[in-house]
Amino acid sequence: MSVLVLVLAVSAAFCLGIGFVLQQNAAQHAPLGDFLSPRLLVDLIRVPRWLAGIGFMICGMALGAVALGRGEVTLVEPLLATNLLFALVLSRRQTRQPLGRQGWAGLLLLAGGVTAFIVAGQPRGGDAVTDPLRHWLIIGLMVGGALFLAALAKRSRLSAAPALLAVAAGLLYGLQDALTRVSGQRFGADGWSGLLTSWQPYAVFALGVTGLVLVQSAFETAPLRMSLPALTAAQPLAGIVCGVGFLGDQLRMDAGALAWQAVGLAGVVVGVVLLGLHPAMPGAAARDRDQMRSGA
Repeated sequence: MSVLVLVLAVSAAFCLGIGFVLQQNAAQHAPLGDFLSPRLLVDLIRVPRWLAGIGFMICGMALGAVALGRGEVTLVEPLLATNLLFALVLSRRQTRQPLGRQGWAGLLLLAGGVTAFIVAGQPRGGDAVTDPLRHWLIIGLMVGGALFLAALAKRSRLSAAPALLAVAAGLLYGLQDALTRVSGQRFGADGWSGLLTSWQPYAVFALGVTGLVLVQSAFETAPLRMSLPALTAAQPLAGIVCGVGFLGDQLRMDAGALAWQAVGLAGVVVGVVLLGLHPAMPGAAARDRDQMRSGA
């Protein structure tokens, strides 16, 4: 594994983790009437803390894009999942909660799971799949799954909505990461003319904006612990599916390697959930939502 890719991916995770905490701190005060509406972004853009969070997020996405240009999606995505560690560090400073057994267990499971997956799978590049049916089938499953979950969230509103929206955004962000890599390859091969005449960069922008609305709506309606674990778990899984499915990424496929990869991914998911549910994560929104709903 390239040390440069490791540094870039972990730096991206740092920026993303800090950005998510700042965004949620601001989004929890947004009007509930903006739920799943682009108006939410218009309201939040006036909040300095949210803008700072977006700035960190953009830096994280830029660093992640460079990492994706130099390494495989199946390698970079698990490393990006460590953003939850940095989110927890910032949240601990706000809540002054100790890590305790749950925090240390989540940390070890997340770090160990990422290590196990990378060591066992040994991700490496290959030839991109040229079958357009397979390509669009995977894209359709990701986008369709995200739309379905968003529709369920809109009906459930303040119950299961945050987790559903976070998973939906994770699917879109995983796909966005894969298409970001494709865009980088096109730019490297054909320059700006090749990049701007292809559809991938415009899809990257559309996925980013849509994912942002979903994430901010999740942050708006519940504490960070209700959404960030689902987002952090769904994004690398979606990215790995895209990487192997149509980008040509290759993993070791013998029985032992597959077993350790499965154990590693399970460790990542469980670690993410433990850390996300940790008491150090920001708690309920400061405002009285019940009063707002009764007055609406």
